[in-house]
Amino acid sequence: MSLDKVLSISGKPGLYHLRAKTRTGFIAESLADGKKTPVSMRHNVSILSEIAIYTLDGEVPLKDIFKKISQKENGDQAINHKASKDELEAYFFDILPNFDEDRVYASDIKKVIQWYNLLQAHDMLDLEEDEKEEQKASGEEE
Repeated sequence: MSLDKVLSISGKPGLYHLRAKTRTGFIAESLADGKKTPVSMRHNVSILSEIAIYTLDGEVPLKDIFKKISQKENGDQAINHKASKDELEAYFFDILPNFDEDRVYASDIKKVIQWYNLLQAHDMLDLEEDEKEEQKASGEEE
């Protein structure tokens, strides 16, 4: 799973895939409908590989959250992101029991689950490939 080219753009719904760089920004393709859109540098853009969830012990990278959801669901879709706040929080407690309730809002949980389902539907969650890369990196460091 390479989240390095998957983006969240403020003011635009869903996730985007970075397609090409331009002089004034870049071209992003929507994962929801496949439409390409120019994005300027004035937009607030977050790369999914740089997002983490607050826990009582620190932060957990989003890719680790996606792995936990995938393990819980055996690689299938998670619950619907439109479920009630209580259902979403209970589901997230199963995934990450020590998440910081004061800093992680229901809207954040909703977004994480929506993103997971979108990436899973587009077969962009290659967890086994990611584990191989991590093993390679740790093997090189030893």
